[in-house]
Amino acid sequence: MRLATWNVNSLNARIEKVFWWLERAAPDVLLMQETKLTDEAAPHEEFARLGYELAHHGQGRWNGVAIASRIGIADVITNFGEPLAPERTTDQGDDEPYAEARMIAALCGGIRVVSLYAPNGRTLDSIFYRAKLAWFERLERWCRGRAGTSEPVALGGDFNVAPTDADVWDAKACHGGTHVSAPERAAVNALLALGLVDAYRVKHPEPNRYTWWDYRAGSFHKNLGMRIDHVLLSSALVPRIVTTEIDREARKGKPTPSDHAPLVVDFDEAGRAFDAGWSGAEARIAARRG
Repeated sequence: MRLATWNVNSLNARIEKVFWWLERAAPDVLLMQETKLTDEAAPHEEFARLGYELAHHGQGRWNGVAIASRIGIADVITNFGEPLAPERTTDQGDDEPYAEARMIAALCGGIRVVSLYAPNGRTLDSIFYRAKLAWFERLERWCRGRAGTSEPVALGGDFNVAPTDADVWDAKACHGGTHVSAPERAAVNALLALGLVDAYRVKHPEPNRYTWWDYRAGSFHKNLGMRIDHVLLSSALVPRIVTTEIDREARKGKPTPSDHAPLVVDFDEAGRAFDAGWSGAEARIAARRG
């Protein structure tokens, strides 16, 4: 089984790129974040033509999470099994984590897969930052009792946290800001303390491998990025990992890419081969950094 997660940064805007990547990498299950669609507007028929069933949980202007599966979808859960709270502020996102579409889970191929889109946080000690930490506390509560059991569970998505200094291009430049603050990293470590395992690091301990790059200032071409998209696995799934990869090539070219790259985890056997582009980029990155 090939599981992938990808913050698509608007499914409507990136749908050609998403369909290109489905053909390129042939995931069995794709977790998507930041779809920016209502459930009524989600492209179920378009995915069905490619052999994928789509489960979607969204609001429209921002947020939105989805699961596309060609191996079945059952027992769908949204928002940790609770209805979304009424919005008190409708002119902005990130400030009301319990009123925002940020979590969807389902059974696919015998694995409980969970697509997550953590709040950004924006600035330290802001209402957005406090909402982010509250949302992680809610996620931790939901994960308790699941992470260490025999049930295969895979949490994938945009966590908006770089867990260690090895997950950012410049630790000194990032420290003091969101995504790398001690409370945010503690929130991710709390999930790992439950028994969850960072799937990418099982096969890739090396630094300088990122999933997000700013669109501006040539950040992608200089590899000034952050590893903020993750797949965390329950202990039952860890021995089944065959390969993990970040598809850097999907962040390039046309149609216009997301600012995130897909993260892939293969269980039991390797999926369709593709060149993620890391080895060929190393010399070019070094030259651009000067």
